[in-house]
Amino acid sequence: MARDVALGPRQQSYWLDQIDPMPALPKVPPARVDVLVIGAGYTGLNAAIQTARGGRSTLVIDAHAPGYGCSTRNGGQISTSVKPSRAKLAAKFGDARARAIRDEGRAALDWIGTMVADEGLDCDFRRCGRYHAAHTPQHYEALAREAETLRTEEDAECFAVPRAEQRREMGSDVYHGGVVFPKHCSIHPAKYHRGLLDLALDAGASVVGDCPALAIERTANGHSVVTPHGPIEARDVIVATNGYTGPLTPWLRRRVIPIGSYIITTDPLPPSLVDELFPTDRIASDTCKVVYYYRATPDRTRILFGGRVSARETDTAQSAVRLTDAMCRIFPQLKGRGLSHSWSGTVAYSFDEMAHTGVHDGVHYALGYCGSGVSMASYLGMRTGQKVLGRPEGRTAFDDLPHPTRPLYSGTPWFLPSAVAWYRWRDTRECRRAAASA
Repeated sequence: MARDVALGPRQQSYWLDQIDPMPALPKVPPARVDVLVIGAGYTGLNAAIQTARGGRSTLVIDAHAPGYGCSTRNGGQISTSVKPSRAKLAAKFGDARARAIRDEGRAALDWIGTMVADEGLDCDFRRCGRYHAAHTPQHYEALAREAETLRTEEDAECFAVPRAEQRREMGSDVYHGGVVFPKHCSIHPAKYHRGLLDLALDAGASVVGDCPALAIERTANGHSVVTPHGPIEARDVIVATNGYTGPLTPWLRRRVIPIGSYIITTDPLPPSLVDELFPTDRIASDTCKVVYYYRATPDRTRILFGGRVSARETDTAQSAVRLTDAMCRIFPQLKGRGLSHSWSGTVAYSFDEMAHTGVHDGVHYALGYCGSGVSMASYLGMRTGQKVLGRPEGRTAFDDLPHPTRPLYSGTPWFLPSAVAWYRWRDTRECRRAAASA
């Protein structure tokens, strides 16, 4: 589709340009199913694939079109997804549970690669590795120590790259070295989502968009879910709404923090420039608390750059300006280059920075991926589907963990603007001090 450059970047996910129109889906859901999945993203579709293949009549509904949320809006970066270190987890849960939680992150990363290959999904999946860059010398020293701990205690593949050798990984002199995680991956998010949708449909699941769940009521035989098309009776219900969790499930809504993440893509760039900026084709992120993440697009014609741009949520026209400033600070070579797309999506953070899955009031759920959800959302969705089928392999180390909230929190993060402003000020101060001492 042609773009009028004078109007600025298109306010739509770049990823959607590379997929075919949505297949024809029914507009009215069936009135009764074995399993009802609420949310047609990575979590919901992977759960539905399991239950449909397991012989259960399965329906997936979504308040919008399937894939409306972050499943087609993320940066296409895949990591082990578990943010707390083993030491922090051990202090809370003991060493055995800490090891098990960390192992689930590696299992999720390995599983998604195997699943993509086994299912033959055409989604530009690559085990390209991640370069995690340090924004100060102190952060580099901490990263290097952490990498040594990961190698010796968790047998993780990673290695430090000092600042003097950084150009072999990234065409920027802003950072002070970093650590490479060779097993981390990249993917085309929308192609991956479409592949999951096709698998769910092929397995016999029904998928209905523009069908919000308005209420969930317990019944003698399971649940009744109210929708604009009438009630749907289901023996089992799975909530897979993550960053779009709302009034439907107040208990879950109190336990996740919706946070907008914003992304831009450049206009097509000369191949030599892309090679200079990303010589190894790795995905990249940095150690700032208000993190930036970036990569070349799968065809290596553009740069995709994302992150949090302001204390409060903003529109994608404003975010494009702010992300461009940040991108050009890291990559001055991109100054004056145009943008093709600017968009945002909503991720869900938990108060303990961990994903959570379980059953509350008879309803299964998995959510709270803290901005690293491609593999974990898929993995926990798959495991949730197995649990509904009664299979023991559905159990994970995340089951039955305490799921904290905060007093007076009901799902609207009134505290977020001040927290983001504080962290952004601290990041800026640290970067300035590092630059002054360089």
